[in-house]
Amino acid sequence: MFHKNIGGVDRYARALLGASLLALPLFIDDHGLGRLGVIPLATALVGWCPLYWLVGISTLRFDE
Repeated sequence: MFHKNIGGVDRYARALLGASLLALPLFIDDHGLGRLGVIPLATALVGWCPLYWLVGISTLRFDE
């Protein structure tokens, strides 16, 4: 399968961004933007980003 390519700080930032976007419809009437929160949250939970994979980027340190 795919190897993880998202490091710790990147994962926390993605999880925070995803959760914030998912909570956004609670405060404003914009459900489309809130649904976009699924993408960063899912990549944070899995630890793998398809865009990073295509470009050849990895924020994962070797000791993680």
